[in-house]
Amino acid sequence: MSAEKIDLTKENCQIIKEGKTALGIELGSTRIKAVLISLIDYKPLASGSHDWENRLEDGLWTYRLDDVCAGLQASYKNLAADVKERYGINLTTTGAIGISAMMHGYLVFDKNNKQLAQFRTWRNTTTEKAAAELTEKLQFNIPLRWSAAHLYQAMLNGEDHVKDISFITTLAGYVHWKLTGQKVIGIGDASGMFPIDNASLDFDSAMLNKFDNIAAGFKLNWKIRDIHPKVLNAGDDAGSLTEEGALFLDPSGTLKAGIPICPPEGDAGTGMVATNAVTERTGNVSAGTSIFAMIVMEKNLSRVYPEIDIVATPSGKAVAMVHGNNCTSDIDAWLRLFREIADLSQPAGSGAAKMSKPAFYDALYFKSLEADSDCGKLLAYNFFSGEPLAGVDEGRPLFARLPDSGFTLANFMRTILFSALGTLKLGINILEKEKVKIDSLLGHGGLFKTKEVGQRFMAAAFSTSVSVMEGSAGEGGAWGIALLAAFLYNKKNGNKNTASCCDVHKGDAPCCRGTLEQFLNENVFKNLASVKIDPQPDDVKSFNLFMERYSAGLKIEKSAIENFKG
Repeated sequence: MSAEKIDLTKENCQIIKEGKTALGIELGSTRIKAVLISLIDYKPLASGSHDWENRLEDGLWTYRLDDVCAGLQASYKNLAADVKERYGINLTTTGAIGISAMMHGYLVFDKNNKQLAQFRTWRNTTTEKAAAELTEKLQFNIPLRWSAAHLYQAMLNGEDHVKDISFITTLAGYVHWKLTGQKVIGIGDASGMFPIDNASLDFDSAMLNKFDNIAAGFKLNWKIRDIHPKVLNAGDDAGSLTEEGALFLDPSGTLKAGIPICPPEGDAGTGMVATNAVTERTGNVSAGTSIFAMIVMEKNLSRVYPEIDIVATPSGKAVAMVHGNNCTSDIDAWLRLFREIADLSQPAGSGAAKMSKPAFYDALYFKSLEADSDCGKLLAYNFFSGEPLAGVDEGRPLFARLPDSGFTLANFMRTILFSALGTLKLGINILEKEKVKIDSLLGHGGLFKTKEVGQRFMAAAFSTSVSVMEGSAGEGGAWGIALLAAFLYNKKNGNKNTASCCDVHKGDAPCCRGTLEQFLNENVFKNLASVKIDPQPDDVKSFNLFMERYSAGLKIEKSAIENFKG
């Protein structure tokens, strides 16, 4: 190893050696990301990742648990290798760990901890009947992807495994269980399983009773509250890394057991933390494989809306969530095609330098800024999977144009970028009618990696300013769960009886004495720079023109589902 590759900063090396760090791992749709942060300034020290993909098996989108294990280990191994390369030391411990993953879905086990059915992810839309019935009977919107909908649909289907269920959890809850032996879940992730009571900070007791009354006719030998994980709040003790858990994460045996682990959270919750959108009238938009907006509300909505999920922040505040199953996958597919075309002009051995992938994306994104206001009358739908917000239950990516459309690259790029925001806008329209107030909105995820463009179009869609944290737009989730792990560490190690702080800051910050909101405001985001873009009138006009065409053309998409079977 060359000396110049080693970060010789004594402070960082000492921080890592003493375990004054927090480790966050998030299992996303296409990548498992691990980030190690300092407990001094909460900035990343090292990272590692592993790419993976869901599988379509027996008509269901799934990940195998063997892939979960292998991917988790690969991500951590790459993180540990990054620590070794940067600092010349082995990673043996950390102050706290946090696990996050895609919300919702269906993971069920019997009393012997045997998996009973394949993991059904958030991407599946096969629960329409169950979701509709539960929404009506509970008088609370139960989306298709929620764990409760998957469970009830399995009951309606008469699936044999249902009678043997002893435990139901999410992906983050499963990994946390493997690491700690604890069947617990963070309240944000829990709010994507079953409705939450924001007063008791637990699953809604009255609705649990209603579900059991519904389930009585199925003659099951369990009650729903007994098969759910225990709900925990941000900063609560959620167990520690066991010997078995340490080997599950790091088969080399280098990582030591005993590290405290914060409550496992969903990607929505970590997105809120990573953008400091956990107080009332704040919000964030996550735009990656899927897209969702999270707005922390001052009061409940006036009625139940099938398009709006009511979930919770990691500290239990009510959140209006507008969720679209599809966002950047169609953009990525088109740009891969364009890259193939570009590569034909630079054959191997020609000596021509190929444009890097980030530069290629940037060039095409910026091209969209040259588009006509009406996008040349082009139309696109990015539906790789079903999209409940748009009323479609299967995926059919679709592009359409008229004979006189302005079929230019700029118009094409703006059209597919706008289409990534289309379903989100359908839900946001409802919040606007409900007069939900938004003081600040922050964006994160792959759509924002190209500076200005995605942020500018998002501002047009919301008709409000959108900010992006410098350097964190593409990697927010893993950093967000690392911050929740840091919050747990400070809660556990601070002197709560005096004005002093934790053993890291030595009284310089009130991180142990306050709420999650205070911790983030006063310690993490106080000096963190962000870039804000206000909506531009021309962009707002352009997006609204596109949405008129988009809404009217949904009949084309539904016809494609009916008539294009492959």
